[in-house]
Amino acid sequence: MTNESQNAPAVYILHENPEWLPALRTGFEAENVPYRELELTSGSIDLGAEPPKGVFWSRLSASSHTRGNDHAKEYARAILRWLEAHGRRVVNGSPVLELEVSKVAQYAALGAAGFDVPKTVAVFGKDALSERAREFELPFITKHNQGGKGLGVRRFESYEEFDAYVASDEFEEPVDGITLLQEYVVTAEPFITRAEFVGGKFLYAVRVDTSAGSFELCPAEACAVPADGADGAASTIDLANLTVAAAEIGGFVAASAACEVPADSGLFRIRPEISAATPLIGNLEAFLAAQGIEVAGIEFFETADGRVIVYDINTNTNYNPDVEATVELPGARAVARVLGQELEQLHQPA
Repeated sequence: MTNESQNAPAVYILHENPEWLPALRTGFEAENVPYRELELTSGSIDLGAEPPKGVFWSRLSASSHTRGNDHAKEYARAILRWLEAHGRRVVNGSPVLELEVSKVAQYAALGAAGFDVPKTVAVFGKDALSERAREFELPFITKHNQGGKGLGVRRFESYEEFDAYVASDEFEEPVDGITLLQEYVVTAEPFITRAEFVGGKFLYAVRVDTSAGSFELCPAEACAVPADGADGAASTIDLANLTVAAAEIGGFVAASAACEVPADSGLFRIRPEISAATPLIGNLEAFLAAQGIEVAGIEFFETADGRVIVYDINTNTNYNPDVEATVELPGARAVARVLGQELEQLHQPA
């Protein structure tokens, strides 16, 4: 928190994971924007009271429950509704929160807007999983509807293998009870692209290397998931569903905890050929405006058969230090600058 008076208007960062805040703090301080942090893990609100003056930025993550913050989503819903009822300026407000915590909502909105998304069937509970899986060509993958961190992402080479998994104790129960069955997609090259948007406008695009089978493709951190094959060799699975290198075909590997990527890992670098003039980027900006999303990272990949598939919207985007060091305006400073401008407008006469 800055040293500004507690009563002065500020930008309020609503979050549940302080480990993602250092780079943002640096950005706000560099832009001289007063900010405060509201952690969505405990506390209380007086529903009859006026919220403080300021700009409120929601950074609720779909993976909050994996950090022991099982109710952060509900806390965020309550606080955002309270803020919005009092007319406060909220960046990535209630409708955006619902997109963050539901891949079903994301795919439905993207598909309705004309984007190519992976073929997906949402299964509620377990009873219909085996039956609906037969609608997919082999191999196919699963993932959790409320995801992040590659939750529930596994590749299956046979229906029998999948049936055994569903019936076993190893089945990963989704936090909201919704398992997604999804087509397995092969990329033209071993990378995905993450386009960053601030204030609803394109900032830059990042090439994320998946050749090593990365576990998490968050720009801030990634992991490889090892599994022992029959011959003792390691298997790795790219949980963005892009590439799989397995010593034992048909084996599945489970997600593990996050691990940090070294600053010089080279996994992330700018794609200079993608700009605001790229047609896909213009279409994504229009989509964000229609959905009320102001800060986001959107991931897509180009497939071996010529498709461009948009598959993930991250409304609590993080920024990779390698990339941030190479761009004219780093994402953390861009966010601080845009929210600082919003804060200044609160002082303008009506």
